[in-house]
Amino acid sequence: MFSLHERLQADSLPVSDLGLCRVLLMNNRVWPWLILVPRRAGAVEIHRLSAADQTALMAEIAAASRVVERLFAPDKLNVGALGNMVPQLHVHVIGRTRGDPAWPGPVWGSGHAESYTAEEGAALAARLAQALAEDADSLRRSETA
Repeated sequence: MFSLHERLQADSLPVSDLGLCRVLLMNNRVWPWLILVPRRAGAVEIHRLSAADQTALMAEIAAASRVVERLFAPDKLNVGALGNMVPQLHVHVIGRTRGDPAWPGPVWGSGHAESYTAEEGAALAARLAQALAEDADSLRRSETA
């Protein structure tokens, strides 16, 4: 049975569930930052997922990337599955801009963090959920056209 690692739960806000992944918003307003967590018990590494889940994960990473790009217009997207602190498989999709406080270095360990207010976080999570749903609808329409 899938359960979210306590650190991911403590550091993020829920956005939505896709076909495979739970989508979370990192509670750090410095960067637009989504986390995708495959809802598979015991998942630790991408290559250990079934072939179908690997394909679904890549499609969902692409969807999250499109949404971050469309809503925030970053200069670069950073996508990574590190797992050094949290062993549960999760993938970060982070919008970076040349003027951000950690540029060009990594966001991890940069010392830059600022939580969303409850209202701000809820509103952004809802906006992201809507954008992910619109992206999925757009893909379905293009596939049937």
